Amino acid sequence: MDVFLLIGLFVLVFIGIPLGIGLLLYFVPKRFGYPKTGKYMTLFFGILILAIIVMTVFEDDLFTKNDAKELIQEQQIILNDNFSLKHNESIWAIGDYYHTFTLEISKTDKANAIIEIKQSENFKLVDEPISDLYFDSEDRHNGSSRTQNYENEKSFVREYFKPNGYGYAPTYRRITIDKNKNEIVFEDIDY
Repeated sequence: MDVFLLIGLFVLVFIGIPLGIGLLLYFVPKRFGYPKTGKYMTLFFGILILAIIVMTVFEDDLFTKNDAKELIQEQQIILNDNFSLKHNESIWAIGDYYHTFTLEISKTDKANAIIEIKQSENFKLVDEPISDLYFDSEDRHNGSSRTQNYENEKSFVREYFKPNGYGYAPTYRRITIDKNKNEIVFEDIDY
């Protein structure tokens, strides 16, 4: 029974409401003697809905190297040389979002990124204990943002955690630099 309720709610929200709004945008101006206005408003609304659907469905295909570079630079890791986007994937559900991509970078950019992480004031070596920024905080929704930098057996890692207020998922981003390959893996986890 719950499955049918969920399907009905899905149909109502994603099909019924947009269809109802489109019909209102057409028939209300037509009723008041402005049929062309109703047509144009309905056409504009339809194009808007179509654009939202296309951007949602093709989100991974529309992701560019520039977008990747901006997300990496938000964590103060600067890429000066040319790089390639090897992998990009995003997954979402109601209340959850996960985005990851892998960049193949130059040796120089890798060395500079490692230096940036190692020179951070809170850098921890392989044997030092690290905390789980996402789950160790007492209040995940309030407080200040935190950054953690550390080295493990396989990589150098920079983690960023920012609470976004009650009712909103905190921002958690992790950049991993592989010790054996010239790769950076970026992860954005919101749940």
